[in-house]
Amino acid sequence: MIPPFFTVRGGFVTEAFVDFPAYTAGYGLSNGHIQTIFPHLMRRVDVPFQRSQLELPDGDFLTLDTLAQADRSAPWLVVSHGMEGSSRAHYIQGLAKYFYQAGWSVQAWNFRSCGGSMNRLPRLYHSGTVDDLNSVIEHVVSQHQAEQIFLAGFSMGGNQTLLALADPNLAAQVVGGVGFSVPLDLTSCAEELAKPAQRIYMKRFLKDLKVKIEHKARQFPKLVSSTGFDEIQTFHQFDERYTAPLHGFDSAADYWQRCSSKPALSQLQRPTLVVNADNDPFLSRQSKDCRCLERCKHLQLEIPMSGGHVGFARWRINKPLWTEMRALSFAQSLLQRNH
Repeated sequence: MIPPFFTVRGGFVTEAFVDFPAYTAGYGLSNGHIQTIFPHLMRRVDVPFQRSQLELPDGDFLTLDTLAQADRSAPWLVVSHGMEGSSRAHYIQGLAKYFYQAGWSVQAWNFRSCGGSMNRLPRLYHSGTVDDLNSVIEHVVSQHQAEQIFLAGFSMGGNQTLLALADPNLAAQVVGGVGFSVPLDLTSCAEELAKPAQRIYMKRFLKDLKVKIEHKARQFPKLVSSTGFDEIQTFHQFDERYTAPLHGFDSAADYWQRCSSKPALSQLQRPTLVVNADNDPFLSRQSKDCRCLERCKHLQLEIPMSGGHVGFARWRINKPLWTEMRALSFAQSLLQRNH
């Protein structure tokens, strides 16, 4: 029987879904804001990543963190973090640890300017940075001879992951993927985060982004200016002034339209699970019902009633979270399907 806590839409229902219990919040943790903030503040997971640097064709680089099994035939997890996150984020560390203990090798990567090192070029990263994710996938194939790769992404990294999974040139080694808390429709999600109730999150994002813009202004004073940055209060203002011109978009609206993963769902090349909580304070209604799922044969969309944004918290916060167990269950089901 399908658990009653899910809204389910999509072209297939796997055994992993039917057998997997729904997320339920612990006592006192049912609020979406609490579920979002509590693990961010309180969770501590640490894994012994091996750090390296991946040089890119355009002269820039990515910082990689790797956990490789001694068995070179082990399947690989490639995991992408969220906006202004890094491979040190609790949700990346937790997922890496859980998959590694299950026999997987793990490749976490950091967006340009994230992970502790500022990148070389004027550009930073954005929701559609699929070229960098593809470079990481190619690296795992060529460097580690990976034969089976599962993609996972959170929030912005989830959007990138879905776009990569919809690419007709997706590497044959990729068996599928999962996205948690994915802003499928960037326009409406930016509007959602502009609301007063989400002001605490916007202030945090802008505080972190200000440091990077000031750094870029020193690196490239003819291209970037930090003057008046404190007047920015929304993603529309930030993306209009910085993201769009630095990454070749005409405007914030053009960026959001071209990089939203929602239109790409019908082109998914491999089985893909998307989990967006109904009480996620970052996501709009358009990211919880994409209105085209009847045409998305590779998509499985799950909308738990609760979970927050990249949260799905529990009181035993340093134990594996529901997201980690859900992702591994889905990934293992795809490996079994391919045998």
